[in-house]
Amino acid sequence: MAILAINPTRMELLLLKKKLKGAQRGHKLLKDKQDGLMKKFMEVIHTAKAEREKVEKILADAFEKMLIASAMTNPVEIASALNYTKCISSLSVKTENVMSVHVPEFAYSLEGEVNSYGYTQTTGDLDEALKAFYEALPYLVNLAAIEKTAEALAAELETTRRRVNALEYKIIPDMQETIKFIQLKLGEMERAAILVSMRMKKQKEAEQAAAA
Repeated sequence: MAILAINPTRMELLLLKKKLKGAQRGHKLLKDKQDGLMKKFMEVIHTAKAEREKVEKILADAFEKMLIASAMTNPVEIASALNYTKCISSLSVKTENVMSVHVPEFAYSLEGEVNSYGYTQTTGDLDEALKAFYEALPYLVNLAAIEKTAEALAAELETTRRRVNALEYKIIPDMQETIKFIQLKLGEMERAAILVSMRMKKQKEAEQAAAA
């Protein structure tokens, strides 16, 4: 704790007490926000974990099918077949405000045929592999949005935590310590003023007695 560099006057004392009340209210609001962010963050983390496990399972299946297709088809023919695909995917992004945090919302769409190549030089394994990969895309997009949300919440949570700690362990204690210091100084000044007044009164009484 440290004494703030302000003049020990009654006006400054009143202003500082007002600032202290504002800081304490701000601390409470930020603490409530921190608790809310932590709750939301944990919810998103649990969701992300479940979604990641789902995506990993889907991709493992897709890679297994592609491995089989690669074993059954010449790599040149696979590359040639993939060059003929007429499937177009698009992704749009918008943000949502969650507890003052802008989190992404992804909208994924797919147009056209995934298997738009000729079938004479390929096997059904390639069809199944490509279908599996394209079916995995919406899950990947959803997982990306969830993990980006977790990242944004974590950043805001850290910022809020620093502000809460600054108020709790630095700003508010310094204000309280300064208020005590000013009150002590004002008390000393009042006592000094009383002593001076008493001395002046005694001196005046003594002068009056001597004149009589």
